[in-house]
Amino acid sequence: MLPGRGPIGRAAGLARGGEAGSAGPTGGAARLTRLMGTRIAWTGVGDGEFFCPGCGGDRNYQRLTGRRRFTLLGVPVLPRGETGPVVECAACRHHYGTEVLDHPTTVRLSAMLRDAVHTVALAVLAAGGTRTRTSLSVAAGAVRSAGFDDCTEDQLDALVEALAADTGRLFGEPCGAAGLSIELHEALDPLAPHLAPAGREAILLQGARIALADGPYTPAERDVLSTVGAALTICADEVTRLLAEARTPS
Repeated sequence: MLPGRGPIGRAAGLARGGEAGSAGPTGGAARLTRLMGTRIAWTGVGDGEFFCPGCGGDRNYQRLTGRRRFTLLGVPVLPRGETGPVVECAACRHHYGTEVLDHPTTVRLSAMLRDAVHTVALAVLAAGGTRTRTSLSVAAGAVRSAGFDDCTEDQLDALVEALAADTGRLFGEPCGAAGLSIELHEALDPLAPHLAPAGREAILLQGARIALADGPYTPAERDVLSTVGAALTICADEVTRLLAEARTPS
């Protein structure tokens, strides 16, 4: 037997990178991969629109589930179980976990922000009791900037009166924060996780400026603004700072 041609010699040759003319471990592994592997067959189970983190905007998506199969020479031969579900972007074709659907689309986020500003404005006006034309004007301006282009002072005034009647307060008495807390949390809780700190602070500051439009904060207005801050996950110390900042002329 020639030296290095027995089993021990061949093993030593592989350890050194293979004999002359051999592909070595890397080449052997590559050949094995071409012979055997795993393939996933995807099946669509739903579609819709989502915010694609890869594209950075709203895109259509398809929700997929998959079945793994062991392949031999490229032919599926044995099932290897299920995989997914995943979300496939129709534009970039990247796959994402289904948790990506928890992020609202930009259209939905804009609507949530618009509704949040509208709810905060109504809550602050209702807490103030007597509404002045100045406070209504500031509130209407904030609501229009958020997306309700046709909002007027008279519309807000009528909505506050309807809110007051619905909560059962006596005429001339402000609505308490407890009566408005549910509405504020319903509007702000889903929005808060998707806003940067500056965005959450901006909503609170808008409410504070509405409250200050007709004079210093009333206790009821402070209660409502504290509820707004809590729903936006702003800590109590930051709420106090921002309410003081709103009193400072810009």
